[in-house]
Amino acid sequence: MALSDQIAGGGDTGGAGASFDGFTIPAAKGRLRAADPVGAGPGAVVELTVPALTGYLGVVRTATAGLAARLSFTLDEIEDLRIAVDEACVMLLSLPGPVETDEATLTCRFQVSPEALAVTVSAQVADKAALPVEQSFAWQVLTAHAADVTGRADAGLAAINLRKRRRRR
Repeated sequence: MALSDQIAGGGDTGGAGASFDGFTIPAAKGRLRAADPVGAGPGAVVELTVPALTGYLGVVRTATAGLAARLSFTLDEIEDLRIAVDEACVMLLSLPGPVETDEATLTCRFQVSPEALAVTVSAQVADKAALPVEQSFAWQVLTAHAADVTGRADAGLAAINLRKRRRRR
């Protein structure tokens, strides 16, 4: 299955990986699904799941910026969202992981609404993992770049929710 078919159709990206111009991208145990990958109108959901490794944060940042650009966010709004999502991912990846870290994943779920883009970043963590306190520098970065920031960690799963509103034009 071609990579474009996997992205458009939500196909599994596992397997042998992909090769482009002699550069091989290792296979990831993940999925990229888009309810409306072309229009990404209100109500659309885009979900990106990657291995819970810092090496994949560039993929998450690029997907975040690309989706925000497609939704006509301003350059400042795109950068704010990219920074906020990156900080949320780093925060979750810094928590103690589950015993079998080879299977751990990081998931970013983007929900499009007419006035904003809501993002939920989640990852499997150790059962007793706790998010940093809301007065921490990481939370200050999140709240400076996004609105309605909340988080929780329980039962082996941690999640951070944030919303970035579009400026009225």
